[in-house]
Amino acid sequence: MFHKEGYKIMIFTTILLIVVNVLSYLNINTYWVKFSILAISILFFLLILQFFRNPKRPTQLNDARVVSPVDGKVVVIEEVFEKEYFKDKRLQVSIFMSPINVHVTRHPIGGLVKFSKYHPGKFLVAWHPKSSEENERTTVVVENNVAGEVLYRQIAGALAKRIVNYAVEGQEVIQGSDSGFIKFGSRVDVYLPIGTKINVKLNDKVKGGVSVIANLD
Repeated sequence: MFHKEGYKIMIFTTILLIVVNVLSYLNINTYWVKFSILAISILFFLLILQFFRNPKRPTQLNDARVVSPVDGKVVVIEEVFEKEYFKDKRLQVSIFMSPINVHVTRHPIGGLVKFSKYHPGKFLVAWHPKSSEENERTTVVVENNVAGEVLYRQIAGALAKRIVNYAVEGQEVIQGSDSGFIKFGSRVDVYLPIGTKINVKLNDKVKGGVSVIANLD
């Protein structure tokens, strides 16, 4: 199953690669050159397909648990001052996505979307210390009666040139459901109350909608 954000790119890529290989077949006489172009085309197409895959994830709904919003590796666990919404200290858990990870963003908790805002910005590498404040990003806050308010932020990286965010203020969302998409590598930060029990460690690999990164009960 593929994400809807990839349909246009996959169709365009298919047409482009067909045209390239037809021209190669008609105009190039050297067999190994034609074969190389075909092999590279197939490899490139497979990379596009794997990037836009959207696997089903069996999220176990629990208002007291925070699931990872994305696939990737935990790169930050630290106390920080959250400037945009809470304006106080929070526990930040950051997950870095490489280009080969699934790039669907999922709601870490279920509840009411209290805040959703897009910020244009730079395209620093996703692990840069200032990327969470200066890069293109979206900030979403979801609240339920058990977990309270949880903020998560999609952050574009050096390769990611478009962030898609489906969260709308006032909308009721289900934990683990589709919240958006980030194209070609990036990072998501989750901001939790100080003292939250964290279930992951630095460099742990997590799966969006499945891995429980924190307990709030």
